[in-house]
Amino acid sequence: MNPTWRTASVELVSGYRVTGPDGRPTDRVEEARVAFEGGFAHIEVPGTGLIDVVSAPAVRLITYRPEACSVEKTG
Repeated sequence: MNPTWRTASVELVSGYRVTGPDGRPTDRVEEARVAFEGGFAHIEVPGTGLIDVVSAPAVRLITYRPEACSVEKTG
């Protein structure tokens, strides 16, 4: 099953970090692609070339607009 990716802002619980758009660790990003799979949040910040994976409980808040949702298809 392919995860559903959403464009969203992300805020993590204190002590957790992802790679920010400037390449530095951060606990908050204004724009990222996010998907949940197997109890983990996959977070891709544009321009980094990376997907950071954190446990779902590390996520404090994800905010997105319904029209920003997309489903990626493979094959």
